[in-house]
Amino acid sequence: MITDVPGIRVGHAWDEVGLTGVSVVVCERPAVCGVALRGAANDVVGLDYLDPAHIVATVNAVVLGGGSRFGEEAIAGVMRVLEARGVGYAAGPTVVPHVPGAFLFDLNVGDGRVRPTREMGAAAASAAADGPVAEGSVGAGTGCSVGKLHGIARAMRGGIGSASVRIGGAVVGALAAVNALGDVRDPETGRLIAGTRDAPDGRALIDSARVIAGGLSMGRFAAPDHTTIGVIATNARLTKAEAARVASLGMLGFARALSPPHTAFDGDTLFALSVGDVAADVTVVGLAAADAVAHAIARGVRAARSLPHLPAAGDLGTI
Repeated sequence: MITDVPGIRVGHAWDEVGLTGVSVVVCERPAVCGVALRGAANDVVGLDYLDPAHIVATVNAVVLGGGSRFGEEAIAGVMRVLEARGVGYAAGPTVVPHVPGAFLFDLNVGDGRVRPTREMGAAAASAAADGPVAEGSVGAGTGCSVGKLHGIARAMRGGIGSASVRIGGAVVGALAAVNALGDVRDPETGRLIAGTRDAPDGRALIDSARVIAGGLSMGRFAAPDHTTIGVIATNARLTKAEAARVASLGMLGFARALSPPHTAFDGDTLFALSVGDVAADVTVVGLAAADAVAHAIARGVRAARSLPHLPAAGDLGTI
């Protein structure tokens, strides 16, 4: 799990009725951070200070949340918790925590009037721990869905998952909230785990990528309500530019586990955090990140719990 990386803690908070939530990756020491964006529907905050030219060299946490643009309010709650702990960039009489984030569209799964709040962000930050990470229908994974080629009626429940890889003295972990337009595959076998079903009450999966490649018009999906967002963390020593490279290589994990990834209606976003001083080759770290990301995606969907209108992988026997 991502918490196998020393100095990384994860906390979740969510609304079980409204079906939305927040997950926060908190760094025990300031972290160098990079980001990679794919698709064309990204909802991100705080990318300015990830630029290598920016005077702020590090971040203190990363937020993943539901609620689309509304969910950005949760960042303020995370910042308040960190400020109270004295965590952040020293600025005169106070500190300013630097907290980027990415948000996904889940307003069509539960009560669209319920969104992540400052209080929810604060609760997730306060709950952050370095133990096993809760997976599935929790935190930012609460309102996730996948396989929306024919809309939410034939979709399945997504979720949030975590995995890690060890390479010598370095540990590379990932956390991913899976809300893709496409299907989810087992990264080892390529077998479909969850995705678009053959009918609203169906239990068989179609191959979304194959259907699209066969000529299905994508115009019907002209709404940016799909995305997979995540965080990579490692104790390998990286610069900002190298962290961005690791995030970019980590996107290979999306290609292994999502089918198809990075569509024009997905806002795929992946942060990479460096919180250690272990010497490691950037390409090796990036490829390990891709492996961790792919398995985190699969784990999140496998751990999801069904809703009356949205079955989970366990209901179809595909896990």
